[in-house]
Amino acid sequence: MKKTTSNLFILPYFLWIFLFVLAPVVMIIFQSFFNVEGQFSLENYKEFFTSQNLTYLKMSFNSVLYAGIVTLVTLLISYPTAYFLTLLKHRQLWLMLIVLPTWVNLLLKAYAFIGIFGQNGSINSFLSFLGVAPQQILFTDFSFIFVASYIELPFMILPIFNVLDDLDPNLINASYDLGANRWDTFRHVVFPLSMNGVRSGVQSVFIPSLSLFMLTRMIGGNRVITLGTAIEQHFLTTQNWGMGSTIGVVLILAMLLPCGQQEKGENDEKSISFLSRLRLSNPLSSYLLFDLLCLQ
Repeated sequence: MKKTTSNLFILPYFLWIFLFVLAPVVMIIFQSFFNVEGQFSLENYKEFFTSQNLTYLKMSFNSVLYAGIVTLVTLLISYPTAYFLTLLKHRQLWLMLIVLPTWVNLLLKAYAFIGIFGQNGSINSFLSFLGVAPQQILFTDFSFIFVASYIELPFMILPIFNVLDDLDPNLINASYDLGANRWDTFRHVVFPLSMNGVRSGVQSVFIPSLSLFMLTRMIGGNRVITLGTAIEQHFLTTQNWGMGSTIGVVLILAMLLPCGQQEKGENDEKSISFLSRLRLSNPLSSYLLFDLLCLQ
């Protein structure tokens, strides 16, 4: 009876996965084999890889490039932020303040930044007050990367914070006791043990950043052309659903790039190996030896 009840609880989950994950992917793959006349063909894939001036391949490169830049920017900001949050007394309050902007609709945030970066926006008004001529900030690569990084920032901070917050302080103390400085402790102990959070954050940011077509249009002014923009144009403008589905298939494959993961145990082994090397190169008292053995 208990097993039957558990299976009933699992059923909605599998239905959701089938209807809203597997079925759409299958439909996109199926539609990608039909040309604009509705005939079964490999023409879409041929056009994608051999189009004039390699248009679609350049779009693919731009998508991965911009997604990579956004991911790198958010990582460089998020890791120190998450580490600093773990040292605060009211960390949950500050974490909630970081999460709050995610409750605001993406479209509203885009319009807000249009008002900030526009010719008559807040930044140019401040520059005019300083006697500097208005600058073209909106519809640039900088504005797109800045806004995309701002939007994705909480999704990088959260997983890194969770891992750092759960990190065993005894490992850090053991590293200090064995003679390691702060930089060596961070490089060989803290960072390897936080890689699971970093990978989760990278996946959470990189994958959505591949298809931010709304921001490329409203903030980038279509100067930033990505696969997401091309999919939107083929489905809504040219009505070439086959080509749009083909680009979607390529985009799905690109999203699988950051999904190669290293097992957590390997990172643990690296940190313990570093502590072991320190143990061999430093004379230890008996209580330090016992402490290290307990950590292992």
